[in-house]
Amino acid sequence: MGSPDFAVPTLDALVDAGHEVVAAYTQPPRPAGRGKGERPTAVELRAHELGIHVRSPKSLRGQADLEEFTELDADIAVVAAYGLILPQPILDAPMLGCLNVHASLLPRWRGAAPVQRAIMAGDEATGVTIMQMEAGLDTGPMLLKRALEIEDNNAVLDDLPRFEPIPQPEDGATYAAKITKDEARIDWSRPATDLVRHIQGLAPFPGAWFEVDGERIKLLAATEANGTGAPGEVLDDQLTIACGDGALQPTQVQRAGKGAMCPDELLRGFSIPKGTILR
Repeated sequence: MGSPDFAVPTLDALVDAGHEVVAAYTQPPRPAGRGKGERPTAVELRAHELGIHVRSPKSLRGQADLEEFTELDADIAVVAAYGLILPQPILDAPMLGCLNVHASLLPRWRGAAPVQRAIMAGDEATGVTIMQMEAGLDTGPMLLKRALEIEDNNAVLDDLPRFEPIPQPEDGATYAAKITKDEARIDWSRPATDLVRHIQGLAPFPGAWFEVDGERIKLLAATEANGTGAPGEVLDDQLTIACGDGALQPTQVQRAGKGAMCPDELLRGFSIPKGTILR
């Protein structure tokens, strides 16, 4: 059960390990791109390539959805960035319950956006926790936690009884709230150090952004730079921008409907002169 690119390696690992994947659950296709055509999730595309049956309900709370899930008679459900809440009857349906592959070192960054929040907070380390799912938001007992890339081929499902569930401590728990559209707008009054993290954490999606002459520009990558000025002030013809403390230099930007580009490419076709105040 998963949706974005993050979940695809988990699906591949299950198949490569020889497990029988009876179905792949994923979010329904969403309008995307300039034509707003419906685009299936990365998991749906990969599942079709692997010959796995795909289901994409809008919710799992209906009786028909529960019956359909229960009829799979699955031993276990593996969840990775699915994006839908699993009600208790769904959690209880598989014989061995549901495991979640969560992209943080729990209990830090429970919730919807753990990778982005860890980057935005300047964490020195992150990782992956495999946990038993329960009704709470990423509160279940932990089976395996790795701060570094796993270099061997061992997996939790290969020897499930060996992993003792360890309750998560409440001390140190944090929540990775879903990223909102308003939050993605750059607040130039913040220090440059914070804004670089903000930009990195939101790239490539949804993308931190600012407005100039009524057009929204995404900032996909940036570094700290020398310079001072009013927050949001363009300091030179290289698009160095003053922040509340220090300045930053964009290294990758994107106009609406265009691909990512360097600032030089942007400025050749879109004038942002020195002294402009970005909003």
